[in-house]
Amino acid sequence: MYATSLGADGAVLRPLEPWRAGELLANVDRGREFIGEHIGFADAVTDLASSRALLQAYAERVAADTGRIDGIWLDGTLVGGVLVRTMDVPRGVAEVGCWLEPSAVGKGLVTRAARLLIDWVVHERGVHRVEWCVASENTSSIAVARRLGMVKDGVLRESYPHRGVRKDVEVWSVLAPEWRAAKP
Repeated sequence: MYATSLGADGAVLRPLEPWRAGELLANVDRGREFIGEHIGFADAVTDLASSRALLQAYAERVAADTGRIDGIWLDGTLVGGVLVRTMDVPRGVAEVGCWLEPSAVGKGLVTRAARLLIDWVVHERGVHRVEWCVASENTSSIAVARRLGMVKDGVLRESYPHRGVRKDVEVWSVLAPEWRAAKP
């Protein structure tokens, strides 16, 4: 198995596989309300069985070349992650996303991890358009999209039902030529 360094702070990015279901559950439990404020991820991981099922579904996406999920570890503890929610290589479109527990906020972990993930999607899988869909009030995630050089394409009004409330979703994107041109 591999781990990719995210910088001098010792953070690493590595595949989040089904056998790590207990670590994912502990991560979500530490930040359930924070993580679940804007995304359904925290509501999907409620016990060991649901955690394992979610990771198994992503393992199947990896096998089908339609998605992936990677965890961010800091000092040996899973604190969040990045994922390719959907990926259609023939069409050249993918959607990436993230989650992070409160203890890891403000360290740049998601931005660094998302850069690696987008590099993989663009350079390894040949995807042309990478999307970042985010609830309009999720200012932290919008800031990540901006730091990644993404452009706001528009707002899908009340398109995402979350905990009984319909949320506006902003769609941000970066195109492969833009991504390549922005690299040092």
